[in-house]
Amino acid sequence: MKNKKAKTLEDAVSRIQDGATLLVGGFGQPGVPEVLIDGVCDLKRRDLTIVTNNAGTGHSGIARLFEEGCVGKLVCSFPWAKESFVFKELYDAGKIELEIVPQGTMAERMRAAGAGLGGFYTPTAVGTDLAEGKETKTIDGKDYVLEMPLRGDFALIKAYKVDPRGNLIYRKTGRNFNPIMAMAADHTIVEVEADVAMDELDPEVIVTPGVFVDTYYITGWYEIGKERNAS
Repeated sequence: MKNKKAKTLEDAVSRIQDGATLLVGGFGQPGVPEVLIDGVCDLKRRDLTIVTNNAGTGHSGIARLFEEGCVGKLVCSFPWAKESFVFKELYDAGKIELEIVPQGTMAERMRAAGAGLGGFYTPTAVGTDLAEGKETKTIDGKDYVLEMPLRGDFALIKAYKVDPRGNLIYRKTGRNFNPIMAMAADHTIVEVEADVAMDELDPEVIVTPGVFVDTYYITGWYEIGKERNAS
């Protein structure tokens, strides 16, 4: 059995290189892999494309990636939250490119990537600027836009417990985008609060099978949203 457990944070994220596309879990603060993000910041990677739900809060998590100069492009659904002031300042200064994708469309694009589909038609964004340049089709008298799969070089996700095979369960709302991102990346890296013995996780409650997990790092519990200068 492959050993997927990283001994150090640096080991967990060291494969990430400049220019990579990262799918980063979280909805607001819950489910954001803040420790893994700190690890990427410590590596001082540049020109990353970040795919995530929103543009970060305060100075921790996604926002720290912006402040550290790691991000060249953001793909997200909600970039203009009050707490996303770091992103807004950089975007207004022309230092970060932005692609807005409706939330349901973003989730389905990643699910399509994980399922090996070639794309899907959705009525969302028909007749708006978000549909510009995309193929449209009329089905049963209704217009649809063709959306393509959204895949990442890496997924950075957060889970609650993991077993040695990499099977994952999540804590309540921390689940959010994490399971579909795990399926939609070439290499999935997970930060986990605790690891458990083989067969301790009930197969009926496993959300992400270990086949989708490449590396995991045990963080223990920590306070989300707390600013950390070093990992």
